[in-house]
Amino acid sequence: MKENLKYGFRLPGACLLGILFIIIGSCSLPNNPDAQEQVVLLHGFGRQGHAMFLLQKRIRAAGFKAHIIEYASLQEPPDVILEKVAVQIELCCRDDRRPVHFVGHSLGGLIIRAYLDQKLLKNLGRVVLLGTPNQGSELVDIYGESWLIKILGPTARILGTDEGSFPNRIGPPYYPLGIIAGTSSFSVTDDQLPGPDDGLVSVKSTKIDGMTDFLLVDTSHSMMRYNETVAMETIHFLKWGRFSQSPADTTP
Repeated sequence: MKENLKYGFRLPGACLLGILFIIIGSCSLPNNPDAQEQVVLLHGFGRQGHAMFLLQKRIRAAGFKAHIIEYASLQEPPDVILEKVAVQIELCCRDDRRPVHFVGHSLGGLIIRAYLDQKLLKNLGRVVLLGTPNQGSELVDIYGESWLIKILGPTARILGTDEGSFPNRIGPPYYPLGIIAGTSSFSVTDDQLPGPDDGLVSVKSTKIDGMTDFLLVDTSHSMMRYNETVAMETIHFLKWGRFSQSPADTTP
């Protein structure tokens, strides 16, 4: 049998086979970046991508690839926002055969739902919404004609609870959906929101028919994206399709 001694040593066949198995096996290790599942994060109204940086960091530490999607919520209507968001999702996650999950805070959750309402993803994973007004905002109902809402742009003006509002035009979920609602309210808005709330969005408004799991966390609307419990429960749902804590009532 011929031996290749070009480099001064002989590599036995069994050793070569063993190395081959190691190389092939390493492709499926969890720390291999190419084996990580994708998570798309969308920030809330009036925010920018850096508002989700801590949640992104925690999700990445759990073994996912996490991408933050930017959009201009103050200047543009939902249809324009959706077009630009779709382009960014296509760029970050195109041709990916692994599951692609979604996490949205506040308005970001509505944009995710509207996007998935228009586009069926073969590799769609799970979705988590944080403080999203799925049934519309009662505060927009109250202040919809005020100068404050008007200067916040076209999207803010159509976030009410009426049947024709942006939230209520989105179809029900056909995917695993976990919803986290905050219960740390503000005294300023307590009398204007029905029942428990996170200061801006009522717990009632976050619920939706077809949700898979629902969880209450003692946090305010704006601080929800920084809350460690929210992050850990989000990761748990992305991995297992359920929150780790005892679920709250899933009736809208």
